[in-house]
Amino acid sequence: MFKIVFGENMNKIVLLSCVSKKKSFATRAEELYESSFFKYALKYAKKQEPDHIFILSALHGLVELNQILAPYNVTLNNMSTKDRKQWTSQVFIQMQNKKVDLSHDHFIILAGEKYRQYLLPFMKNYSIPMQGLPIGKQLQFLKNEVQE
Repeated sequence: MFKIVFGENMNKIVLLSCVSKKKSFATRAEELYESSFFKYALKYAKKQEPDHIFILSALHGLVELNQILAPYNVTLNNMSTKDRKQWTSQVFIQMQNKKVDLSHDHFIILAGEKYRQYLLPFMKNYSIPMQGLPIGKQLQFLKNEVQE
């Protein structure tokens, strides 16, 4: 496996997508999502030793792990193209507010096509470790990667 060497001003940022299975009460974002897929993706994200981990939430946009969220039932998977483009614009604004640099930062994307589709053209440095894998193979990949 190769290691990416980051420049002086380059951060490593992991983006995870939200999932439908959530706790029934408000809590920190990293604890809200209950699916085993999310839990393994978060473990994988932390193993990458990134500068930042954000969750791509269909309702809230770019979410920090310690941000308190109430449960919600929104997904990009059934949104129109117009709504997904609007969501992407919201995420870009949130990235700017958090000083995320789309030109220099390196993104590791653990999010499905609908979540990354309109983000990718603006990112210069990114990897999608599970691209093209069906969901079962993605879970298998994550489990294998986080084994200790």
